[in-house]
This record gives sequence, C-alpha cells and structure tokens, in this order.
Amino acid sequence: MAFSILINGSQGRMGIALAEAATAAGVSIAAAIDKDDSAENYVELADVAVDFSHHDATLPLARLCAKFAKPLVIGTTGHTAEERAAILETVKNLPVVWAGNYSVGITLLNHLVEIAATALDASYQIELVEAHHRHKKDAPSGTAEKLLQILRSARNLPPETLRHGRSGLVGERPNTEIGVHSLRGGDVVGDHTVLFAGEGERVELTHRASNRTIFASGAIRAAIWVAQRNLPAGVYGMEDVLGFSK
Repeated sequence: MAFSILINGSQGRMGIALAEAATAAGVSIAAAIDKDDSAENYVELADVAVDFSHHDATLPLARLCAKFAKPLVIGTTGHTAEERAAILETVKNLPVVWAGNYSVGITLLNHLVEIAATALDASYQIELVEAHHRHKKDAPSGTAEKLLQILRSARNLPPETLRHGRSGLVGERPNTEIGVHSLRGGDVVGDHTVLFAGEGERVELTHRASNRTIFASGAIRAAIWVAQRNLPAGVYGMEDVLGFSK
C-alpha cells in the first residue's frame, strides 16, 4: 500500500534529512512545505504530517490535522507552555507522536537515565551538559528537557531545583539541585551527557550524534508506526514506537 507524508519545515536541516530518509524508506512525499507555504491544500493528501519547523508553526498544522483527522509527528522544539497546551488541546482526538529527539540511542539513554536516577540516591549529584551547533535557537534542547523531566520525576524534584549555569559565589551545592549547561558552537549535531557524581565515583551516561540521519530515520519510523496502526487518540513518545514503554 502506498504511504505518503507531509513534511512541515522542509527547507531546514531536519526537513532536508527527512526527505532523504523518506526516499530511503520507500515513503512518498505528498507535500514538502516551509514557512512561506500553506499546508491547507496538502494535509488531506497525506497519510500523516511530520513537523520539524518553528515553534509557532506547529499549532496551525495541528489544527489542519484535526480538521482532516490525520495523525501527526512533532519533532519541533522550543514551544512555550501556552503553545504546548494549545497544541495538546487541538490534537486531543488524534494519535500523535511527540518527541524532542527521534534517535533510537537517545530513547535508550532516556531509559538508562531513569534507571540510574532511581538506583542512585541523593548523595549522587546530577549535572546535565548538552551541546549543539551555533544556529540552534532554543536552550536547553528538547532532548535535554526530556532528560530533565525524567530526572525530576525519578527524584521527585520541582522545577525550581534546576540550576542553569553558575556564576559568582553561589555557595555549596545542595544535593537536590540539578545543574543544566547548554553549549553552542560550530556544527555540533547533538551531544548529551548526564553525570551522577558521588563520593569516590562518577557515573556518566552520554549520547553523541554525528549526523542527522538518525533523527530523520527515527521520525519516519514514527510516522509509519502512528499512521499504520489503529491507535487510540493520545500523545505517544519514541519509547512507544520502539516498544520501550512500560
């Protein structure tokens, strides 16, 4: 059976990689649109829409997907809390895959970080370091935000325990703090390290991406998964696509 996708954000780095990954997977592209294009005439033609655009472009696409009852894959990051809430309300009757990172390796990293954060008590202080290319707009990255969510949940910590960088006489580090550091420069595709530092030992979990093919291939895999299953409405993650979910 022929299968087609709509790519929103087709001229960006990920959009170009998505088109290449779709071709490699035998998936046809019903439409490839960008910021100056309208998706309204194309969403109905596709089996699923894939969004790697800008944070303010996701909601209009979500409304069209809701109108035509089309599943949606969201890889765009940097949404405000208000934008995210509006998107979730709009797609409440659709199956949607929404992840900050579509890499198989990152999905495994999320799983391992949860295990480590649960197994290691508060005497192991947590630091997260992420690095991306100089053109990236948001910080921390969507992948880092997901990792922070996992860490806070495992340790039962509120958002105010996050410390974004340090400067000056900040005092002794409390065990409940999670340090967050975003590095930007050059052409770094994406590095993420979670450090658990205890007395006498450190545990470091790291993922490094060397090209965008892994993200694009994962997103195409997610698009096929969400479109070709009779899934109930809801928001799914890459862990669901790969069968890692509990």
